[in-house]
Amino acid sequence: MMDTKRRSFLKSAALAAAGSMVAGDTSLPVVHADQAVGDLPGGDGLNWNKAPCRFCGTGCHVQVGVEDGRVVAIAGDKAADVNKGLLCVKGYHVGGILYGSDRLTKPLLRKDGELTEISWDEAIETIAKRIFDSPDTFAFYGSGQWTIPEGYAAQKFMKGGLGNNHIDPNARLCMASAVTGFIATYGVDEPAGCYQDLDECDVLITWGNNPAEMHPVLFSRVTDRRSRGQQVRIIDIGTRRTRTTDAASDYLEMKPHGDVAIALGIMHLLIENDNYDKSFVGKHCNFRGAEAENPTLQGEAISEDDFRKSIAKYTPELVEELSGVPADKIRMLADLFGNHDIRITSLWCMGMNQHTMGTAINSLVHGVHLLSGHFGRPGDAPTSLTGQPSACGTVREVGTLAHALPGGRVVAKPEHRQQSEEYWNVREGSISEVPGYHTVKMFDQFTRPTSEGGDITTMLVQVTNPGQTLPNLNALFNDKKDLDDKFLIVSEVYPTATTLLADLILPAALWVEKNGMFGNSERRTQQWFKMVDPPGQARDDCWMTIAIAHKLFEMGHEGMKDKDGDFIFAIKDDDGKEIPVWDFDHYYDTNVDKHLFEEYRQFTRMKHKNLAPYDEYVKARGLRWPVVEQEDGSWRETRFRFSAFDDPFVKEGQEFEFYHSSSDDGRAQIWFHDYQPPPEMPDDQYPMWLCTGRVLEHWHTGTMTRRVAPLNRAMPTAYVEMNMADAKAANIRQGEVVTIESRRGTCDLPVWIDGRGRPPRGTVFVPFFDETKLINNCTLEAHDPFSKQPDYKKCAVRVVKKTTQSQSPAEKAAVKESPATTAEVPS
Repeated sequence: MMDTKRRSFLKSAALAAAGSMVAGDTSLPVVHADQAVGDLPGGDGLNWNKAPCRFCGTGCHVQVGVEDGRVVAIAGDKAADVNKGLLCVKGYHVGGILYGSDRLTKPLLRKDGELTEISWDEAIETIAKRIFDSPDTFAFYGSGQWTIPEGYAAQKFMKGGLGNNHIDPNARLCMASAVTGFIATYGVDEPAGCYQDLDECDVLITWGNNPAEMHPVLFSRVTDRRSRGQQVRIIDIGTRRTRTTDAASDYLEMKPHGDVAIALGIMHLLIENDNYDKSFVGKHCNFRGAEAENPTLQGEAISEDDFRKSIAKYTPELVEELSGVPADKIRMLADLFGNHDIRITSLWCMGMNQHTMGTAINSLVHGVHLLSGHFGRPGDAPTSLTGQPSACGTVREVGTLAHALPGGRVVAKPEHRQQSEEYWNVREGSISEVPGYHTVKMFDQFTRPTSEGGDITTMLVQVTNPGQTLPNLNALFNDKKDLDDKFLIVSEVYPTATTLLADLILPAALWVEKNGMFGNSERRTQQWFKMVDPPGQARDDCWMTIAIAHKLFEMGHEGMKDKDGDFIFAIKDDDGKEIPVWDFDHYYDTNVDKHLFEEYRQFTRMKHKNLAPYDEYVKARGLRWPVVEQEDGSWRETRFRFSAFDDPFVKEGQEFEFYHSSSDDGRAQIWFHDYQPPPEMPDDQYPMWLCTGRVLEHWHTGTMTRRVAPLNRAMPTAYVEMNMADAKAANIRQGEVVTIESRRGTCDLPVWIDGRGRPPRGTVFVPFFDETKLINNCTLEAHDPFSKQPDYKKCAVRVVKKTTQSQSPAEKAAVKESPATTAEVPS
């Protein structure tokens, strides 16, 4: 038994953070710093070890306390530069995600409509046989929750082994437009700045995102500066008031899609007022526009004069008309960017990415910083934030996208395929030159009958929940239930909306139940070791991929052999004897993560994304790439890319160098994109805008956080935020259940008026964490033409009041527990 002092400590951190998170509380999130690592209580079998948090892309480090084979305590890690001992309310409860009562513990195969327990041998053989019989119609769907080794194994298995590029992540739904924006601007993905910018900026602009709730530890770095007497101006540009707005110096409420016009308006005024940074632009930038036909990320070169002419029409008055932001506020933004004595950091997340002009708005915000010269100094940076723990490290760096290869390579380029085949030691021509299906297309093909051209027949889903996260679920997921010739395999930790339609369910290990590596939003690669065993027969996702590959190898699939005839995932001991890692009893006879990472590390040198050896990450709380070895044998990380004072790859004598410039001249590209309206607009039939998003207490689909009682109590149900005037006009009262209806589907939700978020008239907001209220039945799959990322932030809906008599018992119970019911009914 633990003593009273220790028990008090184990509870204090989580309770302190959660205490302010009661439903209806509109204060800023509370975060606390814990003791230094050396001060953490020990002895009596309690052991601590480091790991990055399992939730968002911030990459906070926690200290994990293990006793008697269970995680019993979580503390913020003061030795970690990312969070310096701070955690948000989810982070303090991250240990609890392992211990939900409904963990999946055995493989389950659907037989005659019923899920039946089977052995792992039967499960692996079932999958391998389906792939062997039709390798071209198999698809692999993962996410930024894959660890780096897991994603790398899946990538090698598909592209190097099967010669099949139908692998994509759900980061396609959240980060793809950030990727295409970075590539279009700098010729290479990932941000140039880092979190230090938050400590040194004079102005922070949040473009359509809510870091106070979604990235609270990062946001606290800014608000904490104010508590120390520093002046930091926060400008919140958004479509609804949020907790970020509460902390903002300025709130600019825009119409949906208004961000495009705002960025164009700022650049127009920088040119018009002649206060853009002529020296920086003249030395380091080109101007770019989209091709008239078949536009690409390369675009076409335009002159500065062409750029001036194109952007001339975006006057403050036109921008006000398009965006809803007053013209004088556009002038205010332009004056700030025209001031070279201050430092400005822009932050964005899903608001700019989940956008049918996602690539365009990402490129335009980069362009605002380049044109103004607010780039490359600490505090001067355009930076996208990520929502998944390894959306950067696994999806973007490992390249687990349908068109990509590791290390920033692409399947369409022969030299990139050749390089990858050499590193993988597979036969020449193993990698297909044809990109696979992106996420929306992949699921469209999977849910389309084979007789109608639906050429994906088997899909393996790991570390994600598409039955809840895909847009237009009725078309892209729910239609699978009537297709007997389609086979869905789901590796999961808990039952989800996706496992409901699964034909085969594989129980998965979670977080510190396995080794792992993540890559966070600031290019920081982080490592941890397995600390506890998973329950029952749950196993590592990486092992599953290797076991399937080896079964195919045994069946004679040529792609599972390298050029020497060995298994493509062969790991040999010091005597040259192969370790049977495909047999789970021997999987931990060696560190598979280390072997895969060291193989992958070769790829990272091709686009200056250099990573250090695995053992360096064991010693550190992450390192930001590029990481370069020094003369004394130590390894140095890079905080600011393309800037000579910090980036080792900038040529001597240069102040800045964009060494992967798409114009091959070391220059970044300032893009012009014309404003285009949203793909769907409110009308008489569907008169309101719908925006979807997240809440502080739950992470994405709630699969993990809804198993943590304090978090679930604090936010037990999804809801719809409505403007008070809209609610009064419709005679809708606080807590009543309404139906949100679009052209694609419906969702029933309790109403929250003037709650934590306050949408303007004509707009409603719904979080998507609640599997009992699938708002993605309503969202549309229209997507950005470059990134293929869908727009979850704007579609047309109507709100229909439900009578009490028409509500089910479950709906009535949900209203009782709704956070909306804690507020007074508006008069």
